[in-house]
Amino acid sequence: MSERIIFRHALLPIGWAENVALTFENGIITQVETGVAGGTGIALPGMPNLHSHSFQRAMAGKAELRGPTADSFWTWRELMYHLALSLDPDDVQAIATLAFTEMLEGGFTSVAEFHYLHHAPDGSHYTDIAEMAGRLAAAADATGIDLLLLPVFYAHSGFGKKTPTEGQRRFINSLESYAKLHARCRELSATGCAPHSLRAATLEEISALAALNGNAPFHIHIAEQTAEVEASLAFSGARPVEYLLANAAVASNWCLVHATHITETEAQGMANANAVAGLCPITEANLGDGIFPAQNFKGVYGIGSDSNVLIDVGRELQMLEYSQRLGQRQRNVMATETIRPTATALYQHAVAGGAQAMGIGRGLSRGKPASFVTIAGDLPEDGLADAIFTARTPAVRDVWVRGRRMVKDGQHEQAATARAKFNAVLRKRL
Repeated sequence: MSERIIFRHALLPIGWAENVALTFENGIITQVETGVAGGTGIALPGMPNLHSHSFQRAMAGKAELRGPTADSFWTWRELMYHLALSLDPDDVQAIATLAFTEMLEGGFTSVAEFHYLHHAPDGSHYTDIAEMAGRLAAAADATGIDLLLLPVFYAHSGFGKKTPTEGQRRFINSLESYAKLHARCRELSATGCAPHSLRAATLEEISALAALNGNAPFHIHIAEQTAEVEASLAFSGARPVEYLLANAAVASNWCLVHATHITETEAQGMANANAVAGLCPITEANLGDGIFPAQNFKGVYGIGSDSNVLIDVGRELQMLEYSQRLGQRQRNVMATETIRPTATALYQHAVAGGAQAMGIGRGLSRGKPASFVTIAGDLPEDGLADAIFTARTPAVRDVWVRGRRMVKDGQHEQAATARAKFNAVLRKRL
């Protein structure tokens, strides 16, 4: 059965439009009409979340304590490993259910789950090698979010095939065991492929993974930390992105996650390859990673919630813009000559880049998924600017995913239950 909703304003692929009616059936938009009176509110295309580690939601607020030495990503990682070694499948499902619920309430309608917590705590394989991935798929089914599984290939602890550490034992696969994992994931959900990083996968392994993956989304962490850049230079004589572009067939289905520490030449190379820059501004700020050099990048970007320390589309976009302002000492940095309102430019570009990175249809147009969110306001550009830059709480009112309303008046119907189960995990594990 088809459904038709009329909005006072809607952000279409070509820009803002007034009095827009969306008709959808079986989760797909069948018609977009303009000039239809009687609508209210502002409709936005649902935002793809191109990078998430859902289990890390359990760490939010738990790592904000100074250690005996200067803290960094690397000290945070040790705490993350401690958490990863403690979780069982039920825990992972409960944590993911809350994270996915909060993503929907925060305006994300799809998520690419960069999933590397594969095995039992001692490193042995579960009877079903995709047991943990299955729990993520169950959490997505329960909450209604669109899921792209990105099973992670992790074989080494550093450049030069360094032996994995004890803290990494739940992550490790050979190419043979990974092929079995990948095949099982494809039975559970839409699936791509993710070599963890150049530290954890060799060029030869990355090439084999790309062949296994075909044209599906292919994501990799890269150049997140200066220490990674230094290690790459010591190993290969080249910076991480430089090394990857020179030795791998990087293409439009690739997402280079973070890419924080890149040169102007590397930025141009990413743009030439039409690879997506996967930016996670809140996590990058929380971990002290650095600021992505947007002034040098003319390519495609999207946003992700990564460690899920704070899940909200508006806050991610605000952090992206404000970090650029701090770094460049300018204002309205992410606006463009063709899209001058900063909030609109941020939103449109992040939707486009996220959709490309996840291999899904984007925007409110015929034939695309009926996945959209609503915010309040009378003037669309002002309403979106308020949602990103001034809202004291998440500005999202309602969220539809493939034609199903999953959030009403800002709340998911399962939010209280998801929170209770998540809290039980924290009491048990932390």
